[in-house]
Amino acid sequence: MESEIESSRIQHSVSVVVPVYLGSQTLSTLIEEIRPFVSPTLSPEGIEFQVKEVVLVNDCGPDGSEHTIRELALKNDWVKPVWLSKNYGQHAATLAGMAATTSEWIITIDEDGQQNPNDFGKLLDTAAANDASLVYAKPINRPPHGIIRNTLSWLVKNTLFRLLTDGTHNNFNSFRLVSGSIGRTLAAYVGDGVYLDVALTWIVQNVAQCPVQLREETRDNSGYGFRQLSSHFWRLVLSAGTRPLRIVGLLGITSFIVGIIAAITIVIGKFNYGYAVSGWASLLA
Repeated sequence: MESEIESSRIQHSVSVVVPVYLGSQTLSTLIEEIRPFVSPTLSPEGIEFQVKEVVLVNDCGPDGSEHTIRELALKNDWVKPVWLSKNYGQHAATLAGMAATTSEWIITIDEDGQQNPNDFGKLLDTAAANDASLVYAKPINRPPHGIIRNTLSWLVKNTLFRLLTDGTHNNFNSFRLVSGSIGRTLAAYVGDGVYLDVALTWIVQNVAQCPVQLREETRDNSGYGFRQLSSHFWRLVLSAGTRPLRIVGLLGITSFIVGIIAAITIVIGKFNYGYAVSGWASLLA
């Protein structure tokens, strides 16, 4: 019992990574919400932690977010800017931010204000309770998006993901806590075309989930249009290893077998049962 009490008093350092695409309207508010955690803070279960740095990764969005990033970095010595040469997408920007961190833990959070920094402590509590090196936030309310985006997101995460991966982790979320050593190692070796959460499944076994409440976006327009969502989907497909190729191969073999059976059935029917074989039969075969 004494060892458990002592471990709960150890101060954990945290780096917060924010990929920035359309952040001119939201970043200042997000930084102010994170500010209280720059000082040593206790989680709901009494674990002491402190945000050592906030890494803002400029993903070259169209709204002038780079000016907001510069202003925040000048005003706060714990805000660290990272500059990308062009728009690479959320996952590549997150990996770039992870590579620039120095803390024991990394928390990734979106720029749009939906995810609440007050849940940082809950993520750490969940990691400690489950001895997990990766914790995903699990929203307990419906994401504040349109029905089309919510439906497509559900389809990818709950159907296609089970086909493309081993299905053990299907509750990915951009609000996540990951061990700093794992995050930095991953960032050093994976490319910008990799779906970050698929890559995490390659090296993390013990994954936990933490219930959180999502908020409404604090900006006028979402940073995720059809192009961005399509990019996420194809990155997931291409990052899933050889499983997509095996699925395609299985479909090809199945169609070949069905075609052979159909051709044999047509021939037998013609010569033994007098089936009228027209152009559709040869076309089908």
